[in-house]
Amino acid sequence: MRVALVHDWLTGMRGGEKVLEVLCELFPGAPLYTLLHLPGSVSPAIEDRPVRTSFIQRLPLAARRYRHYLPLFPRAIESFDLGGFDAVLSTSHCVAKGARPAPGARHLCYCHAPMRYAWDQYQAYFGGARAPARWILPAVMRRLRAWDRRTAGRVGRYLANSENVAAKIRRFWDVPAARVGILHPPVDTDFYTPAPDAAARRDYYLAAGAMVPYKRLDLCIAAFRGGPRRLVLAGGGPEEPRLRALAAGDPAVRFAGRPGDAELRDLYRGARALIMPGEEDFGIMPLEAQACGTPVIALARGGALETVVADETGVFFDRPAADALRGALDACEAARFDPARLRAHAESFARGRFKARLAAEVAAFLGGAT
Repeated sequence: MRVALVHDWLTGMRGGEKVLEVLCELFPGAPLYTLLHLPGSVSPAIEDRPVRTSFIQRLPLAARRYRHYLPLFPRAIESFDLGGFDAVLSTSHCVAKGARPAPGARHLCYCHAPMRYAWDQYQAYFGGARAPARWILPAVMRRLRAWDRRTAGRVGRYLANSENVAAKIRRFWDVPAARVGILHPPVDTDFYTPAPDAAARRDYYLAAGAMVPYKRLDLCIAAFRGGPRRLVLAGGGPEEPRLRALAAGDPAVRFAGRPGDAELRDLYRGARALIMPGEEDFGIMPLEAQACGTPVIALARGGALETVVADETGVFFDRPAADALRGALDACEAARFDPARLRAHAESFARGRFKARLAAEVAAFLGGAT
């Protein structure tokens, strides 16, 4: 069968790209269609294949401001000519699932989430928007939701990355449960390992990832501001200037920039705990931290409920508020976590298991199973 891969955009190696990487290994000759590609931003397994981009690639300042072209994304993903392929495999958190397969071709989508900003997290992304965006955005999002729901039928089978996302696919897109499976994304437990020195000093808390509104990294700054505990923030994104302004002059908060994989592993290993203050659809970082023997403090919502075991691999807090997070910090410091238990839990999500299950799911679907 001739297979095409479709992905939203290629601008860095995050959880979605790690799933795509496995698909690239399973289908080494398949071309990859994506809205935008920043060469060198993803792994060799993804880079070393034909990458075909949309007209978004050629728009002004697209490399840095591609998100501003969101209203054009549906038209861009539909512009790809997939007529020569028997099957389409998409990985989607935005519009990739809306690609048009050829008549009679099969389409399987690994779904990280229905687009958050159009559905359940509009306020987190745009609640502080100013005029005229505040007046325009609701109409834009209505059109995106209508398109998103209308194109859900282009996919024959969905693999959701969590129970949380599977429920959203059924609710937002009205997809029958029989067409939705669940396959948690992979964790590289061969790379993310405990520190060689078991007595490594743990004298800070870590919050890491894309600096975007729904991650709620501002809660971390509020909880640590002026206190005795130390916080390290690792990552970058559009929220970074605001977060730096919130933490300005406070010695309790340090920004570590955008770490590479090895640097991030070292940060996990040295942290007292990883903090996940926002609601995640799944969230791979808690499992990477646990693979390094580090517990997690997480908001008790969304995907964290599937990746963290209360009082065994981490601590939950029930409200997105600084005082609730401080209470969880106290609980974490009073608890004792077994690094071996943390590691064993992460290994149940290991990359090898994911690859075997994904291969079986794809083979069954392409072979005619629903």
